Order: sequence, then structure tokens, then C-alpha cells
Amino acid sequence: MATFLPVLPQSDVDRAIQLILQAYSPQQKLSSEAQRRLQQELFEIQRRPEAWGLVLPFLSHSDPNVQFFGAHTIQVKIARDWDSVPEDACTQLRDMLLELTGRAITSGRNKVILRKLFVAITSLAIKLHPGTSSRWPDWLPSTLASFSSMSVPREHIMDFLAIVAEEVETTDLLPPHRAQMLSSLVGAAQMVTQGVSGCIAAATAQRSPHDLSSAAKCLQAWMTILPASDITPFVPLLLALMIPISESPTPEFDDQTFVAASDTIQELLSRSALSDGSGTKTVTEPLLLWLDRYGGAIVRTTIEAGFVDELSHSLCKLLVALGEHSAMYFANNIASPVHIKATAVCPFALPASLPAVSHLVQNFLKVLLQYTALSGYYGVDEEESEMTLAFWYLFQEALWTTDYGFDVTEDGDAGNEAEERVRDMMPVAKAVYSELVTVLRQKVVWPPCNGLNGWSRDQRDKFVSYRRDVGDTLINAYYVLRDDMLAFYVSDIMRRLSARQEHDGWEEIEATLHCIMAVQEAVPLEDSPHLRQVFGSAMLGRLPKAGDERVRKTALHLIGSYASWFTTQPAQLPESPTPSPLMNAITFIVSALSHPGLCLPAANALRDLCDANRTALAPHISAFGELHAGLIGIPDTEKAKVLQSIASVIQALPPAEEIPPVEAIVSPVVAKLFEAMQSASQLPDEARAVAVEELETLTGVARGLTRVTDSLLALDDSPEVQAAIEEMTRARQDPRVLKLRDAILSAIRGAVELWSTDAAVCDALSDLFKAITALPSDLTLLSLPAGPLLELVCLAAQRQLTAVWLSLATMLIIQLNPPSLIVTTLKPVPSAEASEIALNVLQVLLQTSLSAFAQHGVMISNPDVVQAFFGCAESFIHHFLAIYYRLPADLFNALVQCAIGALSLQERYSLTSACTFLSTLINRTATNDDFAAAKVTFAQTHGFQILRAILFGFAGVAPRSAMPNLIELLSTMISRYPLESKQWISEILFAEDFYPCRATPEAKNKFIKTLSGSRSLKRTREAAQQFTLVARGLEGSAFGYATVSM
Repeated sequence: MATFLPVLPQSDVDRAIQLILQAYSPQQKLSSEAQRRLQQELFEIQRRPEAWGLVLPFLSHSDPNVQFFGAHTIQVKIARDWDSVPEDACTQLRDMLLELTGRAITSGRNKVILRKLFVAITSLAIKLHPGTSSRWPDWLPSTLASFSSMSVPREHIMDFLAIVAEEVETTDLLPPHRAQMLSSLVGAAQMVTQGVSGCIAAATAQRSPHDLSSAAKCLQAWMTILPASDITPFVPLLLALMIPISESPTPEFDDQTFVAASDTIQELLSRSALSDGSGTKTVTEPLLLWLDRYGGAIVRTTIEAGFVDELSHSLCKLLVALGEHSAMYFANNIASPVHIKATAVCPFALPASLPAVSHLVQNFLKVLLQYTALSGYYGVDEEESEMTLAFWYLFQEALWTTDYGFDVTEDGDAGNEAEERVRDMMPVAKAVYSELVTVLRQKVVWPPCNGLNGWSRDQRDKFVSYRRDVGDTLINAYYVLRDDMLAFYVSDIMRRLSARQEHDGWEEIEATLHCIMAVQEAVPLEDSPHLRQVFGSAMLGRLPKAGDERVRKTALHLIGSYASWFTTQPAQLPESPTPSPLMNAITFIVSALSHPGLCLPAANALRDLCDANRTALAPHISAFGELHAGLIGIPDTEKAKVLQSIASVIQALPPAEEIPPVEAIVSPVVAKLFEAMQSASQLPDEARAVAVEELETLTGVARGLTRVTDSLLALDDSPEVQAAIEEMTRARQDPRVLKLRDAILSAIRGAVELWSTDAAVCDALSDLFKAITALPSDLTLLSLPAGPLLELVCLAAQRQLTAVWLSLATMLIIQLNPPSLIVTTLKPVPSAEASEIALNVLQVLLQTSLSAFAQHGVMISNPDVVQAFFGCAESFIHHFLAIYYRLPADLFNALVQCAIGALSLQERYSLTSACTFLSTLINRTATNDDFAAAKVTFAQTHGFQILRAILFGFAGVAPRSAMPNLIELLSTMISRYPLESKQWISEILFAEDFYPCRATPEAKNKFIKTLSGSRSLKRTREAAQQFTLVARGLEGSAFGYATVSM
């Protein structure tokens, strides 16, 4: 018995063993609740200080579950309850742990238990080794010597060393202590490399079946620690493990050995000192020589079998790792005339005439392409093709950044770099990416319906995701191939359309359309003969107009993605006999609108197309009138997008000509909204659903009528802009438009009165308010003034206070005091009428919100409302500061006290919004001479309480993530009230009721002195951060310093 540690009564030990046997025995059939109760009782025993006494009886028990908890207990106790270990017991604990671990290994305990013990030893070393006077200076050599004296097998020593590296790498230590631990590992590096290399180089008969696996995992774990000089010698050793056992008639490999070596080389390429393109002569070229000799046979076997086995999968991973490591090398040497030099690194015989580097690079690309092109469908038949996609991005980037070229001694050519690049490198690169484009087009083809029906939902989702990833890769291919890529795809579609039989499916053509769609973001916005062909009658016109949902849906997405490209085409006159690409696209979309499965993508495509091509489509407004008349077959859910599309075209007309079509599309919507309100008492659910749809439709129309040009462009005094604004102003005064806006406002008021507490209607109203209001430069025929809408917002907020209504109030307040249409540096002064509206709105929102927040727990449970409230209050400061000082004194004081109270909230966004509100109020008041008296009164009434809340927050009341905001508020107080703040801070810090914390009087005085001498936010921030760490007991901790800037 270890007498130096606390002990538990034997009855408690027996009870703990009983709990483990009951909770984890395979024979027990327990409910989840019963198991949870047993686990909780066991946990309560383990957390007791005396639980050290569980270790020995648990580890000596015959049941593996009990043994595991013994190892787990000592690991957790060392890591979390180290303070309970007496100072003079550390050496005894160390010796006991080493003896227990050695005994567990030699007695054949399973590796899960041994891992726990290995972690415990490392945790103990982390406690004892670092520091000015180390209590275990030679911890790693002495541990290995202890294991050796107990005849611990090599396999377990390798496992232990792997866990040591993993634990030290991930542990949370201060930088000096981390450096000491890493130094202890570096000092033992030679022992590790000797042990691993001896195991790898040993003949198969001289090592146990698991020796090699453990040695490989150990080397992988130590990759980030070992220097390049220690890693390089392992390359030939690992390559030797990947040489086939026999080479005729086909190479045969030891799969287990091959995979272990391959995994280790992958770690070497990605995480070691030789990563990021280093070691091309010692790593890259030997691997390329190995691949040239053996890789092709592995891939051929895979292709012939139609199945990727474990060995082939490992090779694919190795190729991907090599590609990420050496992409720049491949780009530099893709057409290199230089021959590779003989190397001693290769453990296999090399040909008498070594190949050119370009041959090895092109062979690598060929093999990788074979994995990219694996037969079958990704996610169903194979999983490897997706692994290769990232390389093609890296390779394209490398091609663009490499300094390609060779001096005359290497290639006998004195040409300059640019000439050699165009002449030698780019043709090969284009050939590679042309093959890639061909391969990927085939890989994204969907199976016929009869095959697809056998796929699970997960397999379909995985294939959809794969097609997206392929699309990203095709963008990189486009940057290499440019127009040649579009030409290939157009030629492919035309060839397939020409050869197509009536019974043929559309899967192949759909795949090509998907590829064209995927590269849209890379295609320049300019005229393209290939895209003209895609959207012409010969191609788009020959796609099916009925059935075949997938190819039609892809074509609709294709049109929508290229909506802006159509602006490069000349507009088609209505009387023109030949349809333009734009009108071809419109015709194709309209044919799909009435199809239930296609109406959504069709409506989206129509919206995007009309939005981008308003001017070109304006002459065809009569056709859109016919489309509006034929909306009967289109689902209500998509009508909003169709009407938005029509409204986009209407917007391109002169304002006076907009009136009839706008009236024609909006009046029926408003009428249906009134009908819904009238039927709300008889059919509440149906009426509410209709109301939401019609509100969404109004929103779509309002968005469509909004100009797509930047509103800032309207803020100039050019005659054209002013004439356009005046023309819109006259059109807005038309009696028909006035009547229509009145009807819309009445409908909105009715919806608010009936359904303002319904979440779906609130969201719909919110979107409508945002779409149908505008700054003066962006007014449309339907734009509504902010005042009446603010009245409705107040009404809705009084019924149910939500973040939606407060956010809308914030937006509308800005529109109540809009910027001037005449460019000026002066801030606009609100009109008397606007100020009165703002004052009334502010009073209502304050009374409503503060009444709600006064209820217990409301601010805590509704952080979104709190954040929106202070954001709204801040908006009033920016636009109507004067009205704050016209509020009743009790209401204004209640607002400020509410903000002060919010500084103690634990939800970050609530707290930070309160900080921002107070900072803005103080700064704007203090910098305006008109409010000099208000500044003094504010400080006298609230200054002390604000600073008290800030300092309490530093000491521990507020979450540390909000410290930057509290510091900014502190800086604001000190800069605006320097003398008062110095006095208040001293009073608060040394008051008896100051928040209990670990800050000593010396720390408080240092903080006060630093603040007093501070003249910058930086010094204030540093002082506050340091005080926060001290007050919370985090000074000197890794966590404290790591999170100091949160």
C-alpha cells in the first residue's frame, strides 16, 4: 500500500468496484437512466481527495473495466488534483507509477489501459520537470531505463514514446515551461531515432507483428520534434518497406508494412521539418523514382479489379500528400529537360540511364489523374477521386507563381524565361488540365434513373457535394485553359445533341451544362462566342421543354448564374425575327414556371435575369404583361419572385410609364391581402398563410422596383441625376400612385393589428419594411415614408417586444433623418416634424422596453432583444441626440441605469451593446457645446455607477470576452471626466463592498497610478488587462495570457 497517498475505506473501494461491474459489464442490461446514476455515483467517489486510494486495488483487479478505471483515476488525479499530492511524496508517486506501468505491461494488460498509464507518466513529468529547479530532470531517459530494467517489449516502448510526443504537443503550458518540455524531448531525439530505425531496419523475423506498426506511429508522432537531419535517414528505410516481396508476374506487397510506411511518409511530407516543399532531392525525387517503378502496377491492378483495396487507397493518400508538398517542384519541372541525378537514398535498383525530371513529374500527374478518373460513382463505388481534387488547385497556383526556365547549360537554350514558359511549360500544363477537364466531366454524370433509385439519401447527398467540389476544381482548370475549356464543353454538347436518339437520356448533357455553370465566376464579363452558342437556339433551344427535370433544372441554374453575362449582348428589338440569347433564356424559363418541380429554380433564374438586364428587357414589357396574366399555373410560393422579375423590368421604364404596370401587378396583391384580413375570424390559419404570401409578394415587387445602381451615385448634382429625381417625384404625386400607396399602408396597418405577434407575419412585415422604404435618392413609386411605419412599429412593440421591431425602428430612424441630396460635409439637421416623431417613438419604445426588462430574468433570457434595444437607442443618439435631453428625467435616468445594469450580463452581445450605447451617449454629449450642462449633470448622476460597473466587470462580474468593450467605456469615462474618474476609481477599488477578487492593495494602487498617467487607449487597455488577470487569479497562467486579447 502506498502510505504516502490518501486512502479510502475498503467499503468505498468495494462499492466503487461494484459500480463499475454493474455499469460496464456486458451481461448487465441497464436503462440509460440507471447507467447514468451508477456513473454519477462512481464519479462522486473518484472526485474525492482520498480517491488516490482507488488506484492500486483497481489496477490489481481481474476485470479489465476496473483496471481501466484504475489507470484513468491516476491520470485524472495527476492532471486535475495535483495540489492534493504532498510535496515530499512526488518521488514516491513517480516510482510507484513507473512500477505499476511496467507491471501492467509485462502482465499483458490491454493497450487502452496502458495508454492511460503512459498519459499519466507524461502528465506527471509535465508537473515535475519544468521549473527553475526541476524535480525530474532526466524524466524521459530515466523512464526508458526503468522500462528496460523490467524487460518491457520494444512495441510498448514505441507506444509510450508516441504518447509522450502527442501529450507534450497538446498540453496547455506557459511558453517557458513548454520550451523546457520540448527541450527534454529534443535531448532524447537520438534515443528515439535509434530505437525506431532499429525496429524498421530489422528483418521481419526479428520483430513482433506489432513492432513495425508501433515504431511507425512513434515516428509519426515525433515528426514535428525531430530536425531535418534526423528525419532524412528514414526516407530510404521507409521506401524499403514499400518494395514488393516479389515482382513477377506482378508486384506483390506486404499490405500491412506498405500502409505503415506510407502513412509515415505522409506525416513526413505534411508535418515535419521537410514539409512545405523542402527536401526535393532527399524526399520528392526518391518517391518519384519509386512511383515510376512500382506505382503504375498498383494502379493497373486497381483499374483491372474495379476496386480500391487498402494498399491502393494508401498509395492515393501518399500521392495527395506528395502533391501538396511538392506542387511548386512539379510546376518548375513539368517540362524540364534536366535528367535526374543518381541518388543514394533509393533502396532499390535504378536503371542505367536515369529519366528526365519531366518524365517523373508527368508520370506522377498521370497516376494521380488515374485516381481522379476512377471508374464508378463517387460515394457509391469509390471514395478516392475526391481526395485528389485539392492538388489541382495547388498545382494551378504553382504554375502561375513559378519562375519557369533553365539556363543554357541545362537545356542548351539561351531563350528567356517568358519564351520558355510559353513554348515548353504551358503546352504540357494545358494537356494535363485538358485531360482533367475531360475526366471530371465524366465523373459528375448522374446515373440513369434505374441506377439512381438504388442509392441511399446519404449517397445522393455525397455525390451532390462531390459535384460542387469538382466545380471548384474546374475553376482552376479554367484559369489554365480559358476559352479552350468552353470550346470543349460546347463541342461536347453539340456532338451529343447531334448524335442523340429519342430514347437516350440527358445525363451526359446535363453533366456538361453543370461544368459550364461551375466555372461562371471565372469567366470574364465580356462577349463570348461559346456562350452565345450555349444560350442560342441550337443548344438551349434543343433542350427538353417537358419532363427530364434534372437537365432542365441545371439549365435554369446555368441561366441564373450567367445572368450578368447577357448584359454584354446587344438588346433585341421586339420586331426582330431572330431571338437573342437573352430572349431564348427568358422563353426557356417561362416554359418551366408552371412545372411544380422546376418553378423554384425557374423563378430564381427569372428574377436574376430580369434584375441584371432591366434596360434590355424594358422594350418587351408587353410580353411580361402576358406572363403576369398567365400566373395562374404558378404556385403562390414562387409568384413573389416572378412579380419581382416583372417589377425589375418595369423599373427600367420612365417613371410615368411605370405607373400602369405597377398598378396592374400590385393592386391584386393588396386586394388579396384585404380579403385575407376579412376572413381571419372564420379561417385564421388559412388567412394568415395567405397574408404571409401576399406580404412576401409585395416585398418582391418593392425590391424589383429598386434601382440596382449604387445609391451613392445619386448624391451628385449632375443635371441627369437631378432630372431623374424630379421625374420620380412627379410620378409619385400621380393620384393613382397616391391611392396605391395609401392602400398598401392600410393593408400593412391591418396586418400589424391582426398578426403582429405571429412570428411568420413579423418576418414577412420586416422584409417588406426594409424593401418598401428608401433614402430620398432611391425612392420608387411604392416607397413609403418612415413616420407612419414607425407608428406601426411602436404599436407592434407594445403588444410584443421583439428584436424584429426594435431593429426596424433602428432602420426607420435613419430614414427619418436622411442625408441631403446635395453633397456636403455638414451633418443634416433634422426637421422639427421629424424630431417630434422621433421623440414620441423614443418615449414609447423606452417605456415598453424598460417595463419588460424590469421583470426578473427577462434581460438574461432575451439577449437578442437587449442587443437590438441598445442598438436602437444608439441610433437615436446619432440622428436625434437633442431629444434625449427632452425626455422626462425619470425615463432618461431609468434608461441609463438599465444600461449600467446590463454591464453585468453574462451574454456578450447584450453587454457589448450596452457598452457601445453608453460610450456613444457620453462622447456625443461631451463633444457638443449645446449640451455642456447635460454633460455635468450626467456625470453627477451616473458617472460613479458606470465606473463601478466597469471595475466590477474587470474583477469577475463580466465575461472576459467583453473586456475590450469595458476597456473602451473606461477610456471614454477617463477622457471625458478625468478628475472625477480618478477619484471615483480609488473610492470604488478600496471600498469594503468591492467585488471579492484576488487583487491586492498593491495591485489596485498600481492600476490607479497607471490609469492616472495614461494618455492613450493602448496604455489604458494594457493596465486594465493586467488588472483583470490579477483580479481573477489568472496572472502567470497560460490560459490567462492566451485569452488576454479576447
